[in-house]
Amino acid sequence: MGNHVEEKVQKILDALEGLEFGSVHITVHDGVITQIDTTEKTRFSLKKRQKA
Repeated sequence: MGNHVEEKVQKILDALEGLEFGSVHITVHDGVITQIDTTEKTRFSLKKRQKA
């Protein structure tokens, strides 16, 4: 049973390591992790325009 917990924790850590901007959503049913969703966002820097 401990091996399953370690596997889930490792999956969560892997999801966090590869993420620069975004979120990791962990779904729990009856006290058990059933799903891990990762949403990654891409940020673009904006340069302000100078008024003429």
